Amino acid sequence: MFLTRFLLRVFLALLSFPFFAKAETPYTTVDIFPAGNKHTHSSSIVQCPNGDLLACWYHGSGERTADDVVVQGARLKKGAKHWGPVFEMADTPGFPDCNPILHIDPEDRLRLFWVSVLANRWECSLLKVKLAEDFQGQGPPIWSWQDIVPLKPGPKFAQTMKQRFEEIKLNTAMWAEYARPYEDLLLKAALDPFKRQTGWMPRTKPLNLPNGRILLPLYSDGFNVSLIAISDDNGDTWRTSQPIIGLGPIQPSLARRRDGTIIAFCRDSGPPPGRVMTSFSHDNGETWNAAQDTTLPNPGSSLDVIVLQDGQWLIVYNDSNKSRDNLTVAISMDEGKTWPLKSRLEPQEDGATSFSYPSVIQSANGTVHISYTCKGARGSRIRHGILQPTQIKAQ
Repeated sequence: MFLTRFLLRVFLALLSFPFFAKAETPYTTVDIFPAGNKHTHSSSIVQCPNGDLLACWYHGSGERTADDVVVQGARLKKGAKHWGPVFEMADTPGFPDCNPILHIDPEDRLRLFWVSVLANRWECSLLKVKLAEDFQGQGPPIWSWQDIVPLKPGPKFAQTMKQRFEEIKLNTAMWAEYARPYEDLLLKAALDPFKRQTGWMPRTKPLNLPNGRILLPLYSDGFNVSLIAISDDNGDTWRTSQPIIGLGPIQPSLARRRDGTIIAFCRDSGPPPGRVMTSFSHDNGETWNAAQDTTLPNPGSSLDVIVLQDGQWLIVYNDSNKSRDNLTVAISMDEGKTWPLKSRLEPQEDGATSFSYPSVIQSANGTVHISYTCKGARGSRIRHGILQPTQIKAQ
């Protein structure tokens, strides 16, 4: 009996030691709005010039097949601890409105990019844009302009696709098993101008280049590839890059190295094992090499990357190739080559099944803000995570 009591006291004492203590997350979180029964997904977040944060997402009874889906948003006033009321940002009556992205251009104007889904099919999505110069007051932005964004990938789209597939064949042993029918179908579709010009969707924020160029990452569920919409007139007109080709590289997130190289970090929508894929551009986003796997796992889910003010890179992704849990932030000191610093943003928690589709920014004071989908037993909502880069430690 004495021995039993002694061992119990020892065990209880050991629980107080750090290696038995419950892991503490190095950040704070707040739900932008309470969880609900309707589907809420695919958020985007920006900091306004006055210090406010704006976030948006889509909300409805489903995704592309639900005609009641609208784009919603909310505002966190500078210095406030709680997000303001949810407001509507975009609605095309009778059509699903999905995949919204917020962007502040070099002239401090706000744009909202999103798609209206025609025929309830992703491959028929229509890319749209709204513009606001008055967006720093209370409530929603005051939109001054709205239009569609027509895109016209030319015949070289199919030529580039064929060339990149030839490059992949030389480096991918699985080609005969997986990719032969995949390649044939895509090359045939790429010859059709209508299919080339429809279905391009945003997911991650645009990248402003030092020369004033804006790069808007886009992807196609029909082609299962990506490309970049390029504007050299501050968003007034857009043209397309050559495609980012690989075994399913979609939803690219862009970062620029000091030497001018731009890297697209892509969701893996191809065969297993799921890995974050990368493609490189050495001409300001005009052309891209064939996308290849990295060592970072990916469960077929969106990710986001930024270059921090001190030059380090930060990526938010699901550290799993099986499920959308273990939402993780990692830091690279060598411009995306390795990611030695890593912390879990969202380990699996009781009642929650997934944490996904992050959107990440660094505010003017150095704080990192992340919006992401949190979906579980209580429903779905958009969550806001806040952290300092110095809190991310080596594992």
